[in-house]
Amino acid sequence: MNLKIISWNVNGIRAIHKKGFDQIVKDLAPDVLCLQETKAQDDQVREVLFDSGYDFTSNSAIRKGYSGTAIMSKSNPINTTPDIGIENHDNEGRVLTAEYEHFYLVNVYVPNSGSELVRIDYRKQWDIDFLRYLKDLEKNKPVVLCGDLNVAHQPMDLSNPKNNYNKTAGYTQVEIDGFNNLLDAGFVDTFRAKYPTKVAYSWWSYRFSARARNIGWRIDYFMVSNSIADKVTDAFILPKVMGSDHCPVGVNINF
Repeated sequence: MNLKIISWNVNGIRAIHKKGFDQIVKDLAPDVLCLQETKAQDDQVREVLFDSGYDFTSNSAIRKGYSGTAIMSKSNPINTTPDIGIENHDNEGRVLTAEYEHFYLVNVYVPNSGSELVRIDYRKQWDIDFLRYLKDLEKNKPVVLCGDLNVAHQPMDLSNPKNNYNKTAGYTQVEIDGFNNLLDAGFVDTFRAKYPTKVAYSWWSYRFSARARNIGWRIDYFMVSNSIADKVTDAFILPKVMGSDHCPVGVNINF
């Protein structure tokens, strides 16, 4: 069974719906599509996706127009679960897990550390708690983790590493350490495993024509349990797909 799974921070599902989202999904033809930053309540997500031809589930933030995740799947998952069971983390709709026969798929929109790093301490605790959640799942089945992890892991993963290091959210040592902890715990960065030296970005600022100039960051990922890393036949980033300040990323997995 070969699965094409795609992840995309859409920066507002209602906004991207007006930019040809339905046709983009048809063209991409994923078996599963994970969305982050839907910026919509569950009923608003349903209005966009009800006619998509996919089974879908969403997890919305309590605060309207903020955060939010959704999973669209051609075949019904065995089960879907919102959040990670920790009250301090579970009001922003950031995690949605779907259980399939051979694996858990965890769709995440990791908290941004914020302007002037005001949420960096919260982010550090989030990373610890989220990794514990993933490892608990892994006791039962391998995990496929995807989404906007809001961190550039290595200098090659952003355009101006020296100017941003420890100054800009997404490229502080705290966040890099959080990513390293995922790797140390046995998760594999699928794109970097396939393409160790390839420079590719998944997010560009709307300012200063950053996307046209390819001044970007790689902050969207697919990571998998080491036990199924050999089942990933390809990992890809799709910078030509427009509609958001992020582009889709994906994997092909053969079970």
